[in-house]
Amino acid sequence: MYFFVALGGALGSSLRYFLTRQIKSQGDFPWSTFAINLLGAFLLALLSFYGEKRGLDQRLVAFLKVGFCGGFTTFSTLAFELFNLESKGQLGLSILYALASIFLSILLIYLARYLVFQSS
Repeated sequence: MYFFVALGGALGSSLRYFLTRQIKSQGDFPWSTFAINLLGAFLLALLSFYGEKRGLDQRLVAFLKVGFCGGFTTFSTLAFELFNLESKGQLGLSILYALASIFLSILLIYLARYLVFQSS
């Protein structure tokens, strides 16, 4: 099981690094982390609901959910970017970033549940 988690984590972290280099931030807002965390929340929910519906193999679940999604998303970077925004005097932007990250992630989880359970 550890092997599958490690492999998924390596792939997820590598994709996160690649996307971070491709997505350019505008101003002080950290667009790459924002987009990656939203996509990661959606993927994790989609995999969770699909796995629940179809009964995926536990090794595949560990690889995708714990490994890949865990390596792909990054709460620590989100927290550090919130700190940096506030430190630069961007308290409003920091609050907006935090709230938008949480609210939109939850909306995407609902969307994933809808997509999995509304399809046949």
